[in-house]
Amino acid sequence: MRVLHVPHIVFKDELSSTKQPVVLNQPVSLQQIAEQPWPSFAYKPDVKFSIVHTGEHIVLTFNVEEAEVRHVNTAVNSSVWEDSCVEFFISFDDRGYYNFEFNCIGTALVGFGKDRNDRKLLPVNLVKRIRCFAQMEKKANSFQWQMQAIIPLSVFMYHAVFNLEGKKCKANFYKCGDKLSQPHFLAWKNIETAEPDFHQPAFFGDIEFEAKVS
Repeated sequence: MRVLHVPHIVFKDELSSTKQPVVLNQPVSLQQIAEQPWPSFAYKPDVKFSIVHTGEHIVLTFNVEEAEVRHVNTAVNSSVWEDSCVEFFISFDDRGYYNFEFNCIGTALVGFGKDRNDRKLLPVNLVKRIRCFAQMEKKANSFQWQMQAIIPLSVFMYHAVFNLEGKKCKANFYKCGDKLSQPHFLAWKNIETAEPDFHQPAFFGDIEFEAKVS
């Protein structure tokens, strides 16, 4: 069984207050979000991501190239999945999982629950602790954009998570755009359902947060 190992990085400044994206000083492997569970939605943008941690923060970076972009939602916990959107779902145990969703301008939605119908949106002031950085470039026939999210452990309000080192979890990563002219639904780990549905923890993959290298 393949496990995604999440490297530990050392970052001297306090990530919760930094005004700049994290620039990694070590090579980190990029993962493809390339599974297309529902072939009737044939459009397939190019999507890669990296994930690292500091022990107290998760740092996610998504790199996307797609034919068009949409960024209508600007309020925290609004319908960002309708826009050009990337997502990260993670569970620490069987009590439920967190869904982190970000559109291409860095608007965030975060919820928690056991399945699609059992979701509780996290308080806006808690979601605002996530630092998001977005940038975009228009190419001849496409848009290239990057979205980085720095997630402090305090956001995981339903779990007492104080340090990620050595922690084993389940997760999946997604790209969607429900209201684009070419709707699409891509996943890191494949999902076996008849209709598009990212809220499928049974199909999450294994990830492990590595310990700090002494």
